[in-house]
Amino acid sequence: MSDLKNEWIHLLANYGHVGFTFVAAIFIGLGGGILLDQKVFDGRTAPWFTFIGLAFGIAAGFKNLLDIVWRHQDKKK
Repeated sequence: MSDLKNEWIHLLANYGHVGFTFVAAIFIGLGGGILLDQKVFDGRTAPWFTFIGLAFGIAAGFKNLLDIVWRHQDKKK
């Protein structure tokens, strides 16, 4: 393969990894919040744990994003 094609594939893999981990963290947090609201507390706390789970998911997504960026910067050095 040409160098340009290898670079494109490498960039696509990196950006796909970032996007997938960010979205997966949000959905896991949201799903955990919904599970707590509906199954554990029988809907008495809705939508509070859903919002808390969503906030934790977003925070985890940004943490994963920063970890990937820091790891990439360490490889450049």
